Amino acid sequence: MSERDHATPASPLSPAETAGILVEIGREFHGRGWAPGTSGNFSAVTSRDPLTLAITPSGADKGRMAPDDILAINGTGAVLAPSGQPSEETPLHLTVIARRGAGAVLHTHSVWATLASERHAGRGGVKLSGFEMLKGLSGVTTHEHEEFVPILDNSQDVEDLARRLGETLDRWPACHAVLIRGHGLTTWGRDLDEARRHVEVLEFLFEVIGRSDH
Repeated sequence: MSERDHATPASPLSPAETAGILVEIGREFHGRGWAPGTSGNFSAVTSRDPLTLAITPSGADKGRMAPDDILAINGTGAVLAPSGQPSEETPLHLTVIARRGAGAVLHTHSVWATLASERHAGRGGVKLSGFEMLKGLSGVTTHEHEEFVPILDNSQDVEDLARRLGETLDRWPACHAVLIRGHGLTTWGRDLDEARRHVEVLEFLFEVIGRSDH
Protein backbone atom coordinates (compact mmCIF):
# COMPACT_ATOMS: atom_id res chain seq x y z
CA MET A 1 0.00 0.00 0.00
CA SER A 2 1.43 3.39 -0.95
CA GLU A 3 1.12 6.69 0.88
CA ARG A 4 -1.22 7.76 -1.89
CA ASP A 5 -3.58 4.94 -0.87
CA HIS A 6 -3.68 5.45 2.88
CA ALA A 7 -3.33 9.23 3.20
CA THR A 8 -6.95 10.13 2.44
CA PRO A 9 -7.24 13.79 3.49
CA ALA A 10 -9.14 14.48 6.69
CA SER A 11 -11.70 17.28 6.88
CA PRO A 12 -9.78 20.55 7.34
CA LEU A 13 -10.06 22.42 10.62
CA SER A 14 -11.01 26.08 10.71
CA PRO A 15 -8.17 28.57 10.12
CA ALA A 16 -8.32 29.65 13.78
CA GLU A 17 -8.15 26.08 15.07
CA THR A 18 -5.32 25.28 12.69
CA ALA A 19 -3.32 28.35 13.73
CA GLY A 20 -3.64 27.36 17.37
CA ILE A 21 -2.39 23.84 16.71
CA LEU A 22 0.54 25.08 14.61
CA VAL A 23 1.56 27.33 17.50
CA GLU A 24 1.37 24.36 19.91
CA ILE A 25 3.48 22.24 17.56
CA GLY A 26 6.03 25.04 17.27
CA ARG A 27 6.42 25.26 21.04
CA GLU A 28 6.61 21.49 21.41
CA PHE A 29 9.15 20.96 18.63
CA HIS A 30 11.28 23.90 19.77
CA GLY A 31 11.28 22.52 23.30
CA ARG A 32 12.35 19.07 22.08
CA GLY A 33 15.20 20.46 20.00
CA TRP A 34 13.55 19.72 16.67
CA ALA A 35 13.18 23.38 15.62
CA PRO A 36 16.03 25.37 17.25
CA GLY A 37 16.60 29.04 16.54
CA THR A 38 14.20 30.07 13.81
CA SER A 39 14.42 26.76 11.94
CA GLY A 40 11.56 24.53 10.87
CA ASN A 41 8.33 25.29 9.05
CA PHE A 42 4.84 23.83 9.38
CA SER A 43 1.67 24.00 7.31
CA ALA A 44 -1.84 22.58 7.15
CA VAL A 45 -4.61 22.67 4.56
CA THR A 46 -7.62 24.74 5.62
CA SER A 47 -9.50 24.53 2.31
CA ARG A 48 -9.25 22.17 -0.66
CA ASP A 49 -11.25 24.15 -3.20
CA PRO A 50 -9.77 26.61 -3.59
CA LEU A 51 -6.56 25.36 -1.97
CA THR A 52 -5.70 27.40 1.11
CA LEU A 53 -2.99 26.69 3.66
CA ALA A 54 -2.10 27.95 7.11
CA ILE A 55 1.70 28.20 7.28
CA THR A 56 4.35 29.48 9.65
CA PRO A 57 6.08 32.77 8.76
CA SER A 58 9.68 33.06 7.66
CA GLY A 59 12.23 33.72 10.39
CA ALA A 60 9.90 33.04 13.32
CA ASP A 61 11.11 31.58 16.61
CA LYS A 62 8.88 28.50 16.73
CA GLY A 63 8.85 28.57 20.53
CA ARG A 64 7.37 32.07 20.63
CA MET A 65 4.76 32.18 17.90
CA ALA A 66 1.21 33.38 18.47
CA PRO A 67 -1.85 32.38 16.41
CA ASP A 68 -1.86 35.82 14.76
CA ASP A 69 1.60 35.07 13.34
CA ILE A 70 0.29 32.19 11.21
CA LEU A 71 -0.28 33.17 7.57
CA ALA A 72 -2.96 32.08 5.11
CA ILE A 73 -1.68 31.40 1.59
CA ASN A 74 -3.24 30.13 -1.61
CA GLY A 75 -2.17 27.31 -3.91
CA THR A 76 0.51 29.46 -5.55
CA GLY A 77 2.04 30.55 -2.25
CA ALA A 78 0.61 34.07 -2.32
CA VAL A 79 -0.29 35.51 1.09
CA LEU A 80 -4.01 36.03 1.69
CA ALA A 81 -3.88 37.26 5.32
CA PRO A 82 -2.42 38.80 7.37
CA SER A 83 0.56 40.59 5.80
CA GLY A 84 3.92 38.87 6.14
CA GLN A 85 6.40 36.54 4.51
CA PRO A 86 5.61 32.80 4.55
CA SER A 87 8.34 30.22 4.98
CA GLU A 88 10.89 30.35 2.18
CA GLU A 89 10.30 26.62 1.79
CA THR A 90 6.63 27.05 0.91
CA PRO A 91 7.21 25.43 -2.54
CA LEU A 92 8.23 22.21 -0.74
CA HIS A 93 4.97 22.17 1.20
CA LEU A 94 2.93 22.76 -1.95
CA THR A 95 4.82 19.97 -3.73
CA VAL A 96 4.10 17.45 -0.96
CA ILE A 97 0.43 18.42 -0.85
CA ALA A 98 0.13 18.09 -4.62
CA ARG A 99 1.95 14.74 -4.83
CA ARG A 100 0.59 13.10 -1.68
CA GLY A 101 -2.76 14.76 -1.09
CA ALA A 102 -1.48 15.55 2.40
CA GLY A 103 -3.42 17.67 4.85
CA ALA A 104 -0.34 18.80 6.78
CA VAL A 105 3.42 19.09 6.19
CA LEU A 106 6.00 19.45 8.97
CA HIS A 107 9.69 20.21 8.50
CA THR A 108 12.16 19.89 11.38
CA HIS A 109 15.88 20.55 11.93
CA SER A 110 16.95 18.10 14.63
CA VAL A 111 20.49 16.98 15.39
CA TRP A 112 19.75 13.29 14.73
CA ALA A 113 17.94 13.82 11.44
CA THR A 114 20.75 16.07 10.24
CA LEU A 115 23.39 13.49 11.19
CA ALA A 116 21.41 10.73 9.47
CA SER A 117 21.18 12.83 6.32
CA GLU A 118 24.97 13.15 6.23
CA ARG A 119 25.92 9.61 7.25
CA HIS A 120 23.57 7.89 4.81
CA ALA A 121 23.78 10.33 1.89
CA GLY A 122 26.07 8.02 -0.09
CA ARG A 123 23.33 5.35 -0.03
CA GLY A 124 20.68 7.73 -1.30
CA GLY A 125 18.55 7.32 1.81
CA VAL A 126 18.04 5.73 5.20
CA LYS A 127 16.62 2.21 5.56
CA LEU A 128 14.66 1.56 8.75
CA SER A 129 13.46 -1.94 9.62
CA GLY A 130 12.93 -4.16 12.64
CA PHE A 131 11.71 -1.40 14.94
CA GLU A 132 8.33 -1.58 16.68
CA MET A 133 8.04 2.20 16.38
CA LEU A 134 7.62 1.85 12.62
CA LYS A 135 4.01 0.88 13.33
CA GLY A 136 3.42 4.52 14.21
CA LEU A 137 3.67 5.38 10.50
CA SER A 138 0.41 5.46 8.59
CA GLY A 139 -0.44 2.13 6.99
CA VAL A 140 2.41 0.21 8.66
CA THR A 141 1.30 -2.85 10.65
CA THR A 142 4.51 -4.74 11.42
CA HIS A 143 8.00 -4.07 12.75
CA GLU A 144 9.28 -6.05 9.75
CA HIS A 145 8.28 -3.21 7.45
CA GLU A 146 11.22 -1.60 5.67
CA GLU A 147 10.90 2.16 5.48
CA PHE A 148 13.16 3.96 3.04
CA VAL A 149 13.65 7.68 3.69
CA PRO A 150 15.21 9.25 0.57
CA ILE A 151 17.91 11.92 0.95
CA LEU A 152 18.07 14.97 -1.32
CA ASP A 153 21.09 17.24 -1.67
CA ASN A 154 20.37 20.67 -0.24
CA SER A 155 20.09 23.79 -2.38
CA GLN A 156 19.36 27.47 -1.84
CA ASP A 157 17.36 27.35 -5.08
CA VAL A 158 14.07 26.36 -3.48
CA GLU A 159 12.23 25.96 -6.79
CA ASP A 160 14.86 23.46 -7.96
CA LEU A 161 14.70 21.70 -4.61
CA ALA A 162 10.91 21.48 -4.91
CA ARG A 163 11.24 20.02 -8.40
CA ARG A 164 13.67 17.35 -7.19
CA LEU A 165 11.45 16.67 -4.18
CA GLY A 166 8.53 16.01 -6.53
CA GLU A 167 10.64 13.61 -8.59
CA THR A 168 11.71 11.81 -5.41
CA LEU A 169 8.13 11.45 -4.17
CA ASP A 170 7.15 9.98 -7.53
CA ARG A 171 10.08 7.55 -7.42
CA TRP A 172 9.31 6.42 -3.84
CA PRO A 173 5.49 6.45 -3.64
CA ALA A 174 5.39 4.54 -0.34
CA CYS A 175 7.80 6.75 1.61
CA HIS A 176 6.49 8.71 4.58
CA ALA A 177 9.25 11.32 4.68
CA VAL A 178 12.27 12.81 2.95
CA LEU A 179 15.55 14.08 4.38
CA ILE A 180 17.41 17.05 2.93
CA ARG A 181 21.14 16.59 3.39
CA GLY A 182 22.63 18.72 6.14
CA HIS A 183 19.24 20.33 6.58
CA GLY A 184 16.39 18.34 8.09
CA LEU A 185 13.31 16.15 7.88
CA THR A 186 10.14 16.74 5.90
CA THR A 187 7.15 14.53 6.61
CA TRP A 188 3.38 14.79 6.21
CA GLY A 189 0.04 13.26 7.09
CA ARG A 190 -3.68 13.33 6.45
CA ASP A 191 -3.91 15.99 9.15
CA LEU A 192 -1.73 17.66 11.77
CA ASP A 193 -2.17 14.83 14.27
CA GLU A 194 -0.84 12.24 11.82
CA ALA A 195 2.00 14.46 10.59
CA ARG A 196 2.99 15.23 14.18
CA ARG A 197 3.06 11.50 14.98
CA HIS A 198 5.25 10.83 11.96
CA VAL A 199 7.74 13.43 13.18
CA GLU A 200 7.86 11.84 16.62
CA VAL A 201 8.29 8.31 15.25
CA LEU A 202 10.98 9.26 12.75
CA GLU A 203 12.92 11.50 15.13
CA PHE A 204 12.97 8.61 17.63
CA LEU A 205 14.27 6.21 14.97
CA PHE A 206 16.94 8.61 13.69
CA GLU A 207 18.22 8.97 17.25
CA VAL A 208 18.26 5.19 17.72
CA ILE A 209 20.28 4.53 14.56
CA GLY A 210 22.46 7.55 15.26
CA ARG A 211 23.43 6.25 18.68
CA SER A 212 23.95 2.75 17.22
CA ASP A 213 26.43 4.12 14.65
CA HIS A 214 28.97 4.92 17.35
